[in-house]
Amino acid sequence: MWKIRTVILILSMIIITGLTVFFGETTLADWRYTIRRGDTLFKIARRTGVTVRAIKNRNGLTSNRLRIGQRIMIPSGVTNRSSRRVGVRHSGELDLLARVIHAEAGAEPYVGKVAVGGVILNRVQNRKFPKTVAGVIYQPHAFESVSNGFINRPANASSRKAARDALAGWDPSGGALYFFNPAKTNSRWIWARRIINRIGKHVFSL
Repeated sequence: MWKIRTVILILSMIIITGLTVFFGETTLADWRYTIRRGDTLFKIARRTGVTVRAIKNRNGLTSNRLRIGQRIMIPSGVTNRSSRRVGVRHSGELDLLARVIHAEAGAEPYVGKVAVGGVILNRVQNRKFPKTVAGVIYQPHAFESVSNGFINRPANASSRKAARDALAGWDPSGGALYFFNPAKTNSRWIWARRIINRIGKHVFSL
C-alpha cells in the first residue's frame, strides 16, 4: 500500500512541476528584438535586463557579432534587471505609471505591459520629452487613455507589478519611444516611425 502512495505522490509532484513550468512560460514569453545600428550584445543586455550569456544561449550565438536587421529572441525568464535611472519621487508616480499601463495595455501579455512602461520611462530620459513620469503621461495628446479618462481607473495587480518591473530597469520594448496598435490607427506620422519590436497587439518604434 505504501508503494502505491509513494507512486501517487511522485506523479503528483511531476504534474505540479510541469504545470508550474508551463504557466511560467506563458506569463513570461520570450520576445523578438531587431538589431539596429550601434547595437551590441552588451548594450542590448543592459537595456533589456537580460545577461549576455542568456541572449547568446537562447539564439545559439557563438560570437558577439551582430548585423543590422538581424532578429534575435530575448529570453524573458532569465533577467538581470539593473536599476533604472528614472527615480520615482513618490508613490503617486508609481500608481500613475501603473494606471497608464493598465489603461493602454490591460489586455496585453505581461511582457507587453512592461514594454509600455518602458516606453514612458524611455521618454523621461530623452531630451525631447518632459523629465518626469507625470510630465510624459500628461503631455497633450500623448496617450489616448488620458484623453478618454481611462487612466483614472485603478490598476490591477499585474499592471502595478509591470510598473515596478519597468522602474527596476526591464525594458522589453528595446528602447522604443512610441507604441501603437496597427489595427487601430492609420496615422501617417506614427506609421512613419521606425518599428523595432512587436509584442502582443502593439508595435514599438523610435
